[in-house]
Amino acid sequence: MQTVVVLFNLKAGVSREEYEAWARASDLPVVNALPSVDRFEVLKASGLLIGEGKLPYEYIELIRVPDMEAFGKDLSDPTVQSGAAQFQQYADNPVFILTSAL
Repeated sequence: MQTVVVLFNLKAGVSREEYEAWARASDLPVVNALPSVDRFEVLKASGLLIGEGKLPYEYIELIRVPDMEAFGKDLSDPTVQSGAAQFQQYADNPVFILTSAL
């Protein structure tokens, strides 16, 4: 099982309300419905546990993927491609990190 971690801030001019409404109505249901995805979550950062200062990222996505090959195939679906294009309208230079448990 791998987890794709996506770290991002919103682009200038994009409101939190607009992005979060889209994420709830479209992104979460579409990605969670993919056969290759075990679970997809969008998390909103609320503060630092230790230290002070500005948060480096406003949002974190966690996509739990049991089969990366199947996930790659699912990503070519037109509905997923449309959602990815919409995501790019909201997210400012997102960072996609592949992870696996120790």
